[in-house]
Amino acid sequence: MLQSMTGYGKTELQLPTKKITIEIKSLNSKNLDLNVRTPSYYKEKEMKVRKTIASILVRGKVDFSIFVESIGESSSSQINKETVVSYMNQLKEISPASELELLEMAIRLPETIQSKRESLDDNEWKEIEKGINIALKNIATYRKDEGEVLKQDFLKRITVLQNLLDQVITIDPQRIENVKERLNKAISEIEVKVDENRFEQELIYYLEKFDITEEKVRLKNHLDYFLTELNSETSNGKKLGFITQEIGREINTIGSKANFADMQKLVVQMKDELEKIKEQNLNVL
Repeated sequence: MLQSMTGYGKTELQLPTKKITIEIKSLNSKNLDLNVRTPSYYKEKEMKVRKTIASILVRGKVDFSIFVESIGESSSSQINKETVVSYMNQLKEISPASELELLEMAIRLPETIQSKRESLDDNEWKEIEKGINIALKNIATYRKDEGEVLKQDFLKRITVLQNLLDQVITIDPQRIENVKERLNKAISEIEVKVDENRFEQELIYYLEKFDITEEKVRLKNHLDYFLTELNSETSNGKKLGFITQEIGREINTIGSKANFADMQKLVVQMKDELEKIKEQNLNVL
């Protein structure tokens, strides 16, 4: 099943004292480029999270974030009472201010507020893991939906290429006759007598240089192979990329051998369609 590397997944958890939002975004990339942002007290789980994401998303530029919003009465900051009292006692020695004024001055001094370092709660993390798995399922579904859109676009463009190839096959005999006529005309214009047998041999040799039978067969096979891979159970953008390279090689060869304006126009259209396929394939997993 074709999958896109573009995707988005999100889930929200409501815990007793926290609201946790888990978000995953991905764009196309040659390899897995994973950026993880989490609160410091979840850092010890980062490697495990990375492995889980890598096993499911495989490739792409991925941004993974965990946002925590505290709710209720919990607070991670506390007043350092001992420090405040010590500051007030020292200030009394140098200032005749009242107790309230001394308190206002002391509370502005360093280390009067201390942050309580949160520790990882195992039960909390189990809930977060469930949320991560839900977010990954969401982004996987998103990627499959985007992949189906890409597949339909590929089917349309491959059909266009097949139709253009059929036109190339149809006009190929006319092209050969056109080449023969031009050669005969060139010989007649120089007004010299030629050995007809020798001329026929040279003509056959010359026309063999312009023969595109093998290119037509190979191009048809590559187009069929591309369609086969679109219906594969796994999504393999790199393999599709290799096939498009082969398709491009055959189209270029036909163009270089064409020597016929009508066929060259068809080749230009084929190249244009193939470029669109290559561009879209950059998004395929």
